[in-house]
Amino acid sequence: MSKKTNRRQRASSDIPALLFDLDGTLVDTVYEHVLAWSEALQDEGIHYPSWKIHRRVGMGGEIFVKALLREIGTTAIESKVKRLGEIKKKIFMGWISKVQILPGARELLKRLSQLGVPWIIATSGGKDEVAPLLKLLSLPSDAPLVTGDDVKKAKPEPDVFLAAAERLGVAVSDCIIVGDSVWDLLAARRAKGLGVGLLCGGYGRDELDRAGAYRVYKDPAELLGHLEELGIYTD
Repeated sequence: MSKKTNRRQRASSDIPALLFDLDGTLVDTVYEHVLAWSEALQDEGIHYPSWKIHRRVGMGGEIFVKALLREIGTTAIESKVKRLGEIKKKIFMGWISKVQILPGARELLKRLSQLGVPWIIATSGGKDEVAPLLKLLSLPSDAPLVTGDDVKKAKPEPDVFLAAAERLGVAVSDCIIVGDSVWDLLAARRAKGLGVGLLCGGYGRDELDRAGAYRVYKDPAELLGHLEELGIYTD
C-alpha cells in the first residue's frame, strides 16, 4: 500500500470533525460587536470602556450583560438585560453590510468539504444575526449550524459545542474546536474537545495558550496551510 493511499484511508476513517466559532473566527465582526455594545450601553446611560467590552466578546450576550452589570454594581434586572441585548442587536445588524470575512475562511470550509471532513459552525449568536454572515461566507441557508437559539446556555458554557457534535453524529472528544477567544477555548475544554485558537479576534497567543489551545494560528488562511498538524491529510 502506498503512503498516499494509506493517508487517504486514514483521512476517511479517522479524521476529526471541526467545530467553528463564527464571530472573530470566520468573519471579522469582533470590533463591530464591541462598538455595538458600547453604543447600546451609552443609550442606557452606562459608560463602560471599550477595551473591557472586548475582553468579554465571545460570551453569550445575556451572560455578558449580567457580568458587566454586576461589575459596575447594578442589579441585573431581566427587563434591563433583555432591553440592552435588543438595542445592541439592532445596532449590530445595521453594520452587517460592512462586515468582511477573514482571510481564508471560505477556502478553508471549501477545502474541508472537498476532503470529506465533517464541519459545523457553532456560535452563541442568534439565527437572525447569523443568517447574513453565512451569506458572506457563500454558505447556503442549510449549512451545518448550531446557534445560541438552539441551546439553553451560551459560551463559556459548553452547550453549543456539545450540540454541534451531536448534530454531526460524532463524539465531542473526536472534535477539534476552533475559536478566537478565551471563552471559546474554555468552553472547548469543558466540552472535552481539542481547542485550536486563532489570533484574528484580538486575543494574544499567550492568552489562547493559557486557555488551553493545542495550536494557535493567525487566521483561517494559516490554519488551512497547517491541516496536517491537526491530523487532516491533504494529499
